[in-house]
Amino acid sequence: MAGISWHYVLKFIITGDAAVGKSSLLVRLTDQRFLANPDPTLGVEFGSKLITIPEENKIVKLQCWDTAGTESFRSITRSYYRGAAGCLLVYDVTNRTTFESCRTWLADVREHADPHLTCILVGNKVDLCASEDGDAPRRREVPAEEGERFAQEEGLLFVEASAKSGENVQEAFERAARDILAKIQQGVFGDDRSPGVKTSRPTNNNLTLDQAGSNGRCCT
Repeated sequence: MAGISWHYVLKFIITGDAAVGKSSLLVRLTDQRFLANPDPTLGVEFGSKLITIPEENKIVKLQCWDTAGTESFRSITRSYYRGAAGCLLVYDVTNRTTFESCRTWLADVREHADPHLTCILVGNKVDLCASEDGDAPRRREVPAEEGERFAQEEGLLFVEASAKSGENVQEAFERAARDILAKIQQGVFGDDRSPGVKTSRPTNNNLTLDQAGSNGRCCT
């Protein structure tokens, strides 16, 4: 690699109940494709993506750890929470139980991750609420207003998304990244205060957003 092609590396975790679409969200972000029937995550899976934040004139590398949603892997996945700067807390809008579990997941993340972590609540699978492929739509069990209200109460960002269509997937990561960049500017992160935020000094002063490219690669 001839030079450093990003300004910050941000550590993200993706958490929530099993089968809410965490792995599918990660693959949609990194590979721009949909996993129709992903295998259950055993422990953690990893993916990375370069994104640009034009208004900040910054290139950011997201290092994302997709954690298993089952209790048997909880002790393993907690170790990946440590130092995370960003978190996607995911639930399935057609499964109320997964939404109710978010409070427990959030408490777990706050106990083990960086205290200044930025968390965005993501209501996934909104595509299932519409009949797009001739199938009968599923009943939505969590209204968007309820998800947004919970996010406001807990100081979270909020978005509804679809790993299948790609709706709001990259936007979720970008919103969280912008919030982290704002915290860096405020002095909350930086100066090696958090292992979840690392800075890179470009070897040439002409680093531009065009160098970021449009595609990331997923490494599992």
